[in-house]
Amino acid sequence: MKKAIIDIEGMHCASCAANLGKSLKKVKGVKDANVNLVVKKGYLELSGKVKEEDLRKAVSKVGNYKIANIDYENYGKDDKENNYRNTMGGGERDDNHKMNHDGHDMRGGMNHGKHTGHEHGSVDEKEIKSWKRKMWIAWPITIVIMFVMFSERLFGLRLFEENIIVIVLLILSFPVIFILGWQTLKGGLKGYISFYFNMDSLIGLGTVIAWLTGILALFGITQDFSGISAMIMTFFITGKYVEVKARGQAGQEIKKLLELGAKKARIIRNGKEIGIDISEVKVGDIMIVKPGEKIPTDGIIVKGESSIDESSVTGESVPIDKVLGDKVIGATVNQDGILEVKAEKIGRDTFLSNVIKLVENAQGSKIPIQAFSDKITNVFVPVILGLTILTFVGWYYYTGDLSRAIGVAISVLVIACPCALGLATPTALMVGSGIGAKRGILIRKGEAIQTMKEVKIVMFDKTGTITKGKPEVVDIYSLVKENYLMEVVASIEKQSEHPISHAIVEKAGLKKYKEVSGFKILRGRGVTGVIGKKKILIGNRTLMDENKVKLDKLEKKVKEYESKGQTTMIVAENKEAIGVISVADDVKEDSKEAIKELHDSGYKTVMITGDNEATARAIAKKVGIDEVIANVLPEDKVRKVEELQEKGMVAFVGDGVNDAPALKQANVGIAMGTGTDIAIEAGDIVLVKGSLQGVVGAINLSKATFKKIKQNLFWAFGYNVIAIPIAVAGFLNPAIAEIAMALSSVTVVGNANLLRKKKI
Repeated sequence: MKKAIIDIEGMHCASCAANLGKSLKKVKGVKDANVNLVVKKGYLELSGKVKEEDLRKAVSKVGNYKIANIDYENYGKDDKENNYRNTMGGGERDDNHKMNHDGHDMRGGMNHGKHTGHEHGSVDEKEIKSWKRKMWIAWPITIVIMFVMFSERLFGLRLFEENIIVIVLLILSFPVIFILGWQTLKGGLKGYISFYFNMDSLIGLGTVIAWLTGILALFGITQDFSGISAMIMTFFITGKYVEVKARGQAGQEIKKLLELGAKKARIIRNGKEIGIDISEVKVGDIMIVKPGEKIPTDGIIVKGESSIDESSVTGESVPIDKVLGDKVIGATVNQDGILEVKAEKIGRDTFLSNVIKLVENAQGSKIPIQAFSDKITNVFVPVILGLTILTFVGWYYYTGDLSRAIGVAISVLVIACPCALGLATPTALMVGSGIGAKRGILIRKGEAIQTMKEVKIVMFDKTGTITKGKPEVVDIYSLVKENYLMEVVASIEKQSEHPISHAIVEKAGLKKYKEVSGFKILRGRGVTGVIGKKKILIGNRTLMDENKVKLDKLEKKVKEYESKGQTTMIVAENKEAIGVISVADDVKEDSKEAIKELHDSGYKTVMITGDNEATARAIAKKVGIDEVIANVLPEDKVRKVEELQEKGMVAFVGDGVNDAPALKQANVGIAMGTGTDIAIEAGDIVLVKGSLQGVVGAINLSKATFKKIKQNLFWAFGYNVIAIPIAVAGFLNPAIAEIAMALSSVTVVGNANLLRKKKI
């Protein structure tokens, strides 16, 4: 499957986004298109080769829009995992990226560091400046128009004869409508020609008709609304400026992320220390980072030790101690010691770049509640145009007053607002996902925000989720010489990558290992191998029962260790038990507090583990978890999630390869960012810190964001449901109607920005 992300200039209403989506879907090779008004991007799924020229034509034909940039990205079955491996800063990646802007076939590539997000920011600034410039030019002219229009009524001054006043208003209104409003008129005209109607279609038609009444008034046909036309356009321009500026504030978190990266780096080349631009850093360069400086890019410490402030990318307020061999994240701040860091990731592969990518994708996603407003938006402008015609005909038929009929019809045109509907969901999603990124909560899939409110059960994997995932050997009980036991066990465990295996090998500290043959990993039970002529089994009770190994001499010790919450590894030689090794994996410091907060909020908590019942219950008791599901084989986790789903919506929290299917099966999958890459790929929400407090934060953030979405939709629907009938009934002056329309969009964006004040 191929994907493309396009940046689109010229969008400023919900109908713009809807029309662009429909037009792009008609391009040969485009399977699906989702255009987002707030982030000014189109997200395309491609089923074959697509010509860039065709995309540009599809965009320009429906309105006054153009493509600013195109990013291409290929996802295949083999490299999907690699893409998400890069997301959290691990693993290698095969680049076959190639930018192509000459109208030829798209062949992949995405220059994230160069473009993604940065272009979006500049487009926003350009748009804000454009509307601001128009506003400052329009208002002085409009103030003069208003003085001419109302001088006699307010001050008793009759400046000119009636026809002269009309001519003056026509002349003064002309630059406001046809110069400052030209882009709006042009966009509206394209809408009528292509039958892709948008907000410009309504404003353009309303202002042009109002201006033309001035010419008709010279012949005594109708009342003059030409001055009103300039007021409508000026209020529209002002509203757009305020709205675009507020939208820019909605995306300020991602802009701050974009600004985090270091601009310069100090590196060692040919034995000399030199300063270079960050873009010149290469993988393998040794970077010198002094106290108070930002780490230029992701890497590994090769000399020195220090505390690193990672709050900018993980939300962790306490600096993290780093020593030789520890990985560091670009854009984080070195606190005290001088470090030498070997660059491992550069450009678009860095942790920060991929966090930005995740957030941008989340902001561009759609959630279920948006579907209804999208359906209305798709037909909104044509319906309003039809309603305007009916209103005009109705008023003229019943009153015979052409001026009154035109005035009411103009009010209907300019008060209807699809923008508020289109902005309601994506603006709140943009603010929510931005706040989350700042606090180490990455929302990968927007729909999780809606689903989370229905979740009743939170299910946790044990190792690496509730516990630290760094087991240590705490006790050894041997029926043979302890040195022999550890030598045998470490030689076999050396063949495994399991964290418990690493802990045992580290504890043994052997310089030379015995030769092992027939090594096998017995999933969920342990390992086995042959040393000499002796078959060794290392694992849990299930493994011993399967091989009919009696535990009479070890039973007491095994129960003792299990009661303390320790994992026991029983060792058997030729089906005879010879010892037991206990391994402890401490609970994370904030696990207990997080579980308590979930209980206080009414959630049921469940822990699932492959560990035995006694050990699992001891850990659950430490943190206060309600229910324990123990002795679960990895392949059975999905089935257990399904069983719980019969009782209610389930959020699954995990970090391991074994957790990926369960994360997918759950209604909401929450992946610990400190875990494996495949689990991160499977999660709907990723917690960068890997802290359970992040689960509470993710739930609170989802609820608060969804609440804002509902408030926005309520306001947007409510506004149109109330305002349009009032306009049809003839109770609104066209200029007042335009002010109301502008305020509706600004209100929705402003309400979304209030999300920042919510305590997460």
